[in-house]
Amino acid sequence: MHRLELSPDRFSTTPLHRQLYHRVRDAIAGGRLKPGDRVPSIRSLASELNLSRGTVELAYQTLASEGYLLSRGAAGTVVSPQIIPARVARATASRPGADVAIAEPTPTGPQPFQLGLPALDAVPTRLWQRLMTRRLRAMDVAALDYPDRQGKPELRNALAAYLGVSRGIACDPDQIIITAGYCEALTLVCRTLLQTGDRGWFEEPGYFQARATLQAAGIALTPVEVDAQGLNVERARRQAGYARVAVVTPTHQSPTGVSLSLPRRLALLEWARENKAWIIEDDYDSEYRYHGRPLPPLKSLDHDGRVLYAGTLSKVLFPGIRLAYLVVPRAEITRFQDVLQRYGHGCPELSQAALADFIEQGHFARHLKRMRALYAQRREYLQKALAARFGDRLRIDSQAGGMHLLVRLDDEDSDVELAERAQRQGLNIQALSTWCAGPTAQSGLLLGFTNIVSANEAGRLVDSLKQAFDG
Repeated sequence: MHRLELSPDRFSTTPLHRQLYHRVRDAIAGGRLKPGDRVPSIRSLASELNLSRGTVELAYQTLASEGYLLSRGAAGTVVSPQIIPARVARATASRPGADVAIAEPTPTGPQPFQLGLPALDAVPTRLWQRLMTRRLRAMDVAALDYPDRQGKPELRNALAAYLGVSRGIACDPDQIIITAGYCEALTLVCRTLLQTGDRGWFEEPGYFQARATLQAAGIALTPVEVDAQGLNVERARRQAGYARVAVVTPTHQSPTGVSLSLPRRLALLEWARENKAWIIEDDYDSEYRYHGRPLPPLKSLDHDGRVLYAGTLSKVLFPGIRLAYLVVPRAEITRFQDVLQRYGHGCPELSQAALADFIEQGHFARHLKRMRALYAQRREYLQKALAARFGDRLRIDSQAGGMHLLVRLDDEDSDVELAERAQRQGLNIQALSTWCAGPTAQSGLLLGFTNIVSANEAGRLVDSLKQAFDG
């Protein structure tokens, strides 16, 4: 394992995670870290530098998402074999002190093609302000106390009713836990039902932040191939049939967009029942399906209490709300409540109360209907612009829903190199291969379309993209 000489400056205005990011990247550019070199684990580096694991984890996540590092599960994290140090050096030298890769969101608005971000211009801000103001005026002394660890009862009641109607999930409000995001829900599951060293199935490619969260909790992940029918359950059984958990995005796989076929859904449920294993179902953007009938969530087919269902409000409303939810099996409610009591938990009640009103008064359903129509239009803007300017050079994967496009290019260049070229032009594009834990033949580019407001804007952005690729 390569030893990193890192000594963060705690008095600098640059955040600690960005300092770590820059120093690892500079070590790659300078040849001190070579392709294939193993870097210290999150736990050991955090201990060595006296930093929180979250700080180191965020730096590693950024480096991995940009293609510099590659997680290999139990084998550790290494410098990506695809990295060419000389190119990294040229890129960093061309813009001293600047980030080569994905630009961080800034207060000026969303980045072009940014993933996972809803249409911020379509958020009903005035309505939200009105609901928040009404709740503020009605606030009493009791509302100043610590929030309910499981979540505000009003919001859990509203979500239980919504899930029963829209997703066919029959659950009681007591089965719902409000969390500050999907990754917090994953951490809660690990603390309650899993142990350090437990084996887990994880989609390949798959959501890198979820992967990092599970690995930080000590779960040994087995990457399982995703094909046209979703996660390959038969192959997963051969690879690690004894696993204790499977983490899946069955409705709209992240990031390929395929749906888990019904035979594989049933096979996955059968495996969990036979092995008394758990399934974590991330239904992160199931509300956005533009053609065909909505697919039932795994949770609606679960008769043995093996599925934990996670949803988020960040994709439907806005990320700043920092609210998600977890539906746990009825038999496990007490165990989760014990963990919540032990570790402390709770989300701000004001935003929970406003969200409960937003759902109960019918605004939520109307908002979703508007957004489906808006996203279908904006997706078409981007598809047409790509087809007009690239022609046969690219292929857009057919997806029934979602908030981004997966584009396959016939270029000989790697998707990582193409993404880096685009990022240097200020385009927030991600390479598909960086969402894989190991070496992969999967190649493509991920482009968010939700904040592209017109056909003209789509054309202008795609012109910039083509210039970056041809330059």
